[in-house]
Amino acid sequence: MITNNIKEDIENAAEWFKKNLEILPLDKIAKQEEGVVSYSLWEAEHKSSNLIVLIHGTGAHKKWWYPIAPSLRKNSNVIALDLPGMGDSDHRESYTMSNFGDAITDIIEKEKSNLDVEKILIVGHSLGGHLAGYVSTVKKELIQGLIIIDTFIKPPDYDYEKAGNSGPLRMIKYYPDKLSILNRFRLMPKQECNNNWYLRYIAEHSIKEDAKGWRWKFDDGLFHRIQKLWGFEFSFDCPTLFLYGSESLLIRGEILKHISKTYGDKMHLREIKDAGHHVPLDQPLELIGIINKHMLEVE
Repeated sequence: MITNNIKEDIENAAEWFKKNLEILPLDKIAKQEEGVVSYSLWEAEHKSSNLIVLIHGTGAHKKWWYPIAPSLRKNSNVIALDLPGMGDSDHRESYTMSNFGDAITDIIEKEKSNLDVEKILIVGHSLGGHLAGYVSTVKKELIQGLIIIDTFIKPPDYDYEKAGNSGPLRMIKYYPDKLSILNRFRLMPKQECNNNWYLRYIAEHSIKEDAKGWRWKFDDGLFHRIQKLWGFEFSFDCPTLFLYGSESLLIRGEILKHISKTYGDKMHLREIKDAGHHVPLDQPLELIGIINKHMLEVE
């Protein structure tokens, strides 16, 4: 049962989860001409030249990664950012792969200099996987490792017109109180999740109150204004993993065949058992182990 008190609602969470939330990052911003981008930085437990960058999916925010990021700090610095138009980053007039990519690379280059970073692993879930692949393609010299998580990579002949413009985001609706909007929180695409305390935590940080009432943080025009990756083909050269949930509604059938056929020689495909599309929520500890191992393997 959801209440207004998040501490009470997650008191039955796994101990690792609660312990990691106690490890607070540095809250930072990157100023761009189109607006401010919010991000968080966890410095490594001991000085390190490694950097792991975590990118969330459509309509989500950096705090999806807060329970995971602290467990990546043993040998690496870690960044999680709010993509433009989502979380605590500014809304914009337009959204393109280019300006999403610029937001990510600006932060990476800034912290690469600040932290004397030599090796960078970029990790993206869903839309974040598209962007991680995009940055790894257009900035090959910047990225040494890549993990794409349950990203719907469409074939070049994908019929966008037939598919329509519907997406996971809906027009913003205002709710009279916090509890009302928390009870409306849903994963998209819809799926079951056994870690209800994880859901409750990300729901808490998906909302805000303004003069009109309670609303979701994301820009509701984002999905309809975002530039599609028409025929874009990734050409990254770094060691790459593609992770997908065994129960994912997105990565199956022809899409999985396309990914395997097109990128099988460039990245290793790995199925995550008992996970849907939202792998970080379904199997967070397994994902932590995979990310840490891949970082060690990055040259």
